[in-house]
Amino acid sequence: MSIPNLTEATLRRHSTSKSFQRGEDYYRGGAVIEICQRGNHLFAEVEGNNVDPYYVHIAFDAGGITKVDCTCPYDFEGWCKHTVATALTWLRDQQRIQQRPSLEQLLDQLDPIQTQRLVQELVAEQPSLLNQVDRWVSQVTRSTPVVTVQAKRSPKRQASLDFQSYRAQVQRLMRDALNYWEEGWDEDPIEIELPDILDQAQAFTERGDGESALAILEIITQACVEDWDEITEYGGESDLLINLLDPVWAEAILSTSFQPGDEVEIQLNLEGWEDRLGSCFEMSAEALRQGWDASGLAAVLRGESTDLWDDTPPNYADSLAQIRLRILDRQERVQEYLNLAWAEDQIQEYLTMLIRLGRIADVMAAQDRLASAAHALVVAKALREQGALPEALAIAQRGLTLPESKPWQHRWGTGEQAERTGVASYPLADWTSELAEGLGQTSVALEARIEAFKARPSFQDYQKVQALAGEAWAAIKPELLHHLRQQNRWNATEAKVAIFLHEALIDDAIAAVDPSGSGQLVRQVMAAAIAQRSVWVIEKARRPAEEIMNRGKSEAYQEVVEWLSLARAAYIESGQEAKWKRYYTDLRSTHFRKRKLMGLFQKGNLG
Repeated sequence: MSIPNLTEATLRRHSTSKSFQRGEDYYRGGAVIEICQRGNHLFAEVEGNNVDPYYVHIAFDAGGITKVDCTCPYDFEGWCKHTVATALTWLRDQQRIQQRPSLEQLLDQLDPIQTQRLVQELVAEQPSLLNQVDRWVSQVTRSTPVVTVQAKRSPKRQASLDFQSYRAQVQRLMRDALNYWEEGWDEDPIEIELPDILDQAQAFTERGDGESALAILEIITQACVEDWDEITEYGGESDLLINLLDPVWAEAILSTSFQPGDEVEIQLNLEGWEDRLGSCFEMSAEALRQGWDASGLAAVLRGESTDLWDDTPPNYADSLAQIRLRILDRQERVQEYLNLAWAEDQIQEYLTMLIRLGRIADVMAAQDRLASAAHALVVAKALREQGALPEALAIAQRGLTLPESKPWQHRWGTGEQAERTGVASYPLADWTSELAEGLGQTSVALEARIEAFKARPSFQDYQKVQALAGEAWAAIKPELLHHLRQQNRWNATEAKVAIFLHEALIDDAIAAVDPSGSGQLVRQVMAAAIAQRSVWVIEKARRPAEEIMNRGKSEAYQEVVEWLSLARAAYIESGQEAKWKRYYTDLRSTHFRKRKLMGLFQKGNLG
């Protein structure tokens, strides 16, 4: 099977110019030493800076590329050079690609006994796989949903915990924070580093050991508040501290089955810390009050009610619901998970659970409850992973009509739609367009690509719209240019310049960078504007060049040559060569003592 929609244009759109160039160099240099295709997966070994090669994996389906992985440490924008080199090999050198059996084809050759032996051998080599096998078997063999409103009993730990190590970590953090603030820094080390310490307690919660998590949290919280008065004097914020501690406490509380009286002790501790901090553990207090047995919650979990709160939900309602859902998921209480997610309007979680259960029709029936582009993208991707590509595209198209994120108020309030900044709408539109194009739905791909361009203008998307539009481009182009002219965000300037220059709209390009533009981008516009706007080029070039020379900024003298080269070309283009020579002679006379500058003048052939 070929990889739909993989072209060099796609590669350039998914990588930076530097990564693409380096990847092309790797491809030409023969760095891709092994490459094979197994069904919908492309695997390659690519030589790099390490002795051992890097391993690249590209997964795809009928809609195009779904996943890209590389073992290199690249963690910046777009695809790495090893991925680019692999994709270029697929595009340009098909005969090099070995065709090997897919996983499905390999397993089809085995009988049940042989398949069982294979799994046993894999688990013997990687024992941690046994847990994944256990979860998978439990899910596919469960005949009826588990319905219970009792939290599972946390296991008793056999080994003792080193509480002093947790206390020492927090005390060291508090000392470092004080020293940091005494030196006049503004950042809050507590906000940055305390989550890593809390993660150690959270790990016990996620393993079902809420009792150990609570014991650790008690030590951590007590160490935080011991010298809080002094920390407050230097800028420590109790609300921020509570925001870090409260959800971890709430999840540990809800993951523990208490003995009589245990809740009272925790409540007293929380109230004491609240007095010291002047802020409230609201979520933890509610988790203690409701537990899992509160009548309203129990009715919701049984599916008998969708009203968990007697009045307006508190501002932490969504966070508390998500904590409960994580616990229910860990405990495989599937129907209760669905009931709570539906009642608390956690529609992304509700739909993705249905997808995990294979209930695709139910997902499509409930899609009207989706409230944001971000949630639609998550659900669409989950559908695609299950092979439901038409349904994934339908959900993604719906997402393009939604706000980027949920309204700030809960569903019972009117709320406000989030401004479409492109943070969520661009990834959705880009993903939708590529999937639609891979599925041969060009009109859908075009519509989504236009939305992507409007959410985050770029020259690559402008060209992609043109390619998809075909004969309709003449009608679409003015709309895109009008939209581009209205963009005032700083990150749209590069796209404006590239597109306006591409279309020979010099005045629009000048407006995009002038009057505040400087540096390489404005020089790019000036080079293109020499023939039509020579006066503007001369004025724009002379100002920064003279400023640098007058201030004697020798480290920037090379920029002077670049500015003056543009000015010279504009003088000559406008028939003022004699005027340029007089100006240049005056500059040399004024700055003749600046030897470095004079040397660059000579090398730059400015005379």
